[in-house]
Amino acid sequence: MGAGASKNLDGGSHGSEEREENLDQAGGQLYVSLKMENFKLKGELVPHIYGSAPLVGSWDSSKALSLERESASMWELSFVVPPNHESLDFKFLLKPKYSNSPCIVEEGPNRLFLGGMLQGDTRMALFRLGADEVLEYRVFIKADRVSPFDLAASWRAYQDNLRPSAARGIPDVSINSSSETGPENSSSASLELDLEHYVVPAPSSNSGHVYAANLTETPRSLTGFGVHSNADKVGNTSSSKESSILGDQPATVKDMTIIVPDPSKMYMGSGMVESKSVGTFSHLPKQDSHRGLFVDRGVGSPRLVKSPSTSAFFADLKLDTESKNSMPAAAGAVAAAAIADQMLGPKEDRHLAIVLVGLPARGKTFTAAKLTRYLRWLGHETKHFNVGKYRRLKHGTNQSADFFRADNPEGMEARNEVAALAMEDMISWMQEGGQVGIFDATNSTRKRRNMLMKLAEGKCRIIFLETLCNDQRIIERNIRLKIQQSPDYADEPDFEAGYRDFKARLDNYEKVYEPVEEGSYIKMIDMVSGHGGQIQVNNISGYLPGRIVFFLVNTHLTPRPILLTRHGESMDNVRGRIGGDTELSEAGKVYSKKLANFVEKRLKSERAASIWTSTLQRTILTASPIGGGFPKIQWRALDEIYAGVCDGMTYEEIKKNMPEEYEARKKDKLRYRYPRGESYLDVIQRLEPVIIELERQRAPVVVISHQAVLRALYAYFADRPLKEIPHIEVPLHTIIEIQMGVTGVQEKRYKLMD
Repeated sequence: MGAGASKNLDGGSHGSEEREENLDQAGGQLYVSLKMENFKLKGELVPHIYGSAPLVGSWDSSKALSLERESASMWELSFVVPPNHESLDFKFLLKPKYSNSPCIVEEGPNRLFLGGMLQGDTRMALFRLGADEVLEYRVFIKADRVSPFDLAASWRAYQDNLRPSAARGIPDVSINSSSETGPENSSSASLELDLEHYVVPAPSSNSGHVYAANLTETPRSLTGFGVHSNADKVGNTSSSKESSILGDQPATVKDMTIIVPDPSKMYMGSGMVESKSVGTFSHLPKQDSHRGLFVDRGVGSPRLVKSPSTSAFFADLKLDTESKNSMPAAAGAVAAAAIADQMLGPKEDRHLAIVLVGLPARGKTFTAAKLTRYLRWLGHETKHFNVGKYRRLKHGTNQSADFFRADNPEGMEARNEVAALAMEDMISWMQEGGQVGIFDATNSTRKRRNMLMKLAEGKCRIIFLETLCNDQRIIERNIRLKIQQSPDYADEPDFEAGYRDFKARLDNYEKVYEPVEEGSYIKMIDMVSGHGGQIQVNNISGYLPGRIVFFLVNTHLTPRPILLTRHGESMDNVRGRIGGDTELSEAGKVYSKKLANFVEKRLKSERAASIWTSTLQRTILTASPIGGGFPKIQWRALDEIYAGVCDGMTYEEIKKNMPEEYEARKKDKLRYRYPRGESYLDVIQRLEPVIIELERQRAPVVVISHQAVLRALYAYFADRPLKEIPHIEVPLHTIIEIQMGVTGVQEKRYKLMD
């Protein structure tokens, strides 16, 4: 994903402990794959690896293993660590290709594999070439335990399929390279195995890992400025009637538990694709040898239905047919939003504070960032206030675990002070027009929470959001990520020392932790594991809190890619006409084949992936060549923005025949609604169920849709302001890969053809 570093070492949901034990007993070995990426290459310097094991030179640079060039910017090396070598220290180095000049060893401490897992961070590799010149490589590390039999089978398959590339002299595997007719021959209609060859720069900054707390609201009470920073990208000024989210006013809910089942244990009928978001579904006849499912999303909220066999509540996410009406989806969305705006209630309830509660390393900041992004995309003025950021600005980043002890009066006073400052900043912002403030801190004692409620009394409504996690593997992973990314440990070169300090800090919090039992609250219990969980809700009422609960029910941290692409070029694209439902041009047909090749290679190990299209034939035809048994789902919500009476016209014809409409659209593309058609805000409203479903999915999804729709979807993932949506670049024949996971959202773009 173009990230600074990545790893896939904790196993997650991809294998059980029992399987790992079996591999160990069967002589399972650690298969390590290393990649280094640099777009500003020094051609005479070749990356190598050396380390503590004889396999990697026993710290002798002359015996270091060389990485092989995989593409113009990527180097790769794979090797197997013997089962009797439990630990492996290593570093990267650069060797001159054509001279005997000294090697250049990467800066920083050694990297360490211990017991099959990478210890410490997966930082970038930095090489100092001179006093003022540093060369940076992005590092991608993956390790899997495999059996010797699997290794042997993989090697045989590789040898059978090896084909030399005439173009670049790099070994490629030729897949599905059948001859094609059309304007391009078979070699250009197929893809090289090296998908990195097609990567193009992304316009946004979402290509690397960023510590989520650094993106939160800048404390004005500590910086001396009289206005809030806009670095959090809140750029919309749309009215609540026009840009509120869809749905009905839910009733007040007290002491409710929503059970989220483990998806791996859920039964899915033959030929049916599971769907739990608001909507209805029905089978489609097979088209061009692919399974189809039609999804027609309406306006509404989930009904909460009590199961007769248990005292807990389950979320019934089907929409009653009688709740539908003949009103067009966009108009229904606006009507529902207008009603909801009138039902917000007292002035105090118009300002909502979501106050996070939970021990460190439980996913609070990540959850807060996702919720902030969701509410902003729906048009609600939302900001994320992180108390840790306030603490670091006021007291520095070098606070040891003793600072967080409950019996340290100076530390307690200092932490309560910055919490109060953050709360006051948030309330001041609300009084200036803000709607939802996300207050991100541990807030682990009843005394602290009472202080916050007293500060908010008469000014905003507080809902506590408590995150609980009982999975020790997830907690351990989060602790390590915290040490790698948090500014608190940026100046700590010794990972183990930072680890011990953070564990001591965590112990201090655990000694005084008091679960939330007061006021309105939402408890997320084991929701981050990707294997089900619970959400407990108490004293929650109102339209917006209900939507927040619905979003949290469907969100999780399972890493998976989402691929966004427009349909191949259509005949209306060639003619410059908007809307319509024409077939693909010759270039569009070539792209559909290239896309199929790309998807089958990129997702070859992802059997649970799915393909989503609109109901318009240009997206269905683009998806048609994709094989691999992936289910194909058609969403009416993914249809292009409806241009109403302008459908099928060119912009020149609109300018000539309807000049007032042309000028109105030019002045405000976000809110402009085509006569008898839609606006971008209407499109956002009907896409909300798609966003919820994308958040709910645990497997990769390929979305083949249209420019306006993909602009809106992309804006959600990239956290772009509403006002920018009509101007986001989404070119034809380009794939935008969004990687979602515990480290946030990263982006990568592939341009398959011009």
